[in-house]
Amino acid sequence: MNRRVDLHIHTIASDGSWTPRQAVDAAKKAGLGVMAVTDHDSVDSVAAAREAAREAGIVCYTGVEICSTYEGHCFHILGYGMDIDHPLFREHLAYNTELLERTDEEAIGKLGREGWPVSIEEYRAYRYDPARGGFKALFYLVDKGLCRDVKDFFSRIFVKERGLDFPVFPTIEETVATIHQAGGVALLAHPASHFHGPGLRETLHAVSKKPLDGFECYHTAHNKPDTAALVEFCREHHKLISGGSDCHGRFVDGRIIGQPVILEDQIHLF
Repeated sequence: MNRRVDLHIHTIASDGSWTPRQAVDAAKKAGLGVMAVTDHDSVDSVAAAREAAREAGIVCYTGVEICSTYEGHCFHILGYGMDIDHPLFREHLAYNTELLERTDEEAIGKLGREGWPVSIEEYRAYRYDPARGGFKALFYLVDKGLCRDVKDFFSRIFVKERGLDFPVFPTIEETVATIHQAGGVALLAHPASHFHGPGLRETLHAVSKKPLDGFECYHTAHNKPDTAALVEFCREHHKLISGGSDCHGRFVDGRIIGQPVILEDQIHLF
């Protein structure tokens, strides 16, 4: 049986709007037979998602999406099949999470010093519904009427011109090593998307000598030529192949669970 696959789904454990069970329900409705919850620097939804998937008759792989830094750019590394209780793995995720939370707080402080009507004290006390998706700093500004949405946040507010940028995460090598130590495999997420900026050719050139096990060839933001080029590259260099929608529930427009359509025989994960 050639089941439909989506190995890149987010929940409320990071910036998605769905609970683990809602993600599984959506996967079932989309006709998926294989899925993975891959939250940013978190595996808090993995156990619940796997239990709900088992009840729904869906294979659910253990997954995560970890931030790393290379030459000043943020690269997302997808991990699959890890022992999520491995102490070094947990330590790595906690470190990244603390970095992100500190960066958001520093960003609010900087905006306050620029004269925006915000304060660190108010921000620390602020609470928002995780079912909205996204992250605390975004909705703090949205609820204060200072930001329209996530696109406005990253195009006008959280920008290098204002001195705001992502923190320096562990390297690709360190991130891959952590995943391997926990018994998993490590693949570069969405290498042909606009997220990495320089484009597929430059991205592959930059990371081709990194200890990655493979690449996410199929992704919502990949066009057909880039997808084909990635698959060919992986087959030629004996790399693993994954793919998914990068769906965030209701939070990110245009990312629909189960899209693009990926069949199990197109994936080479383990």
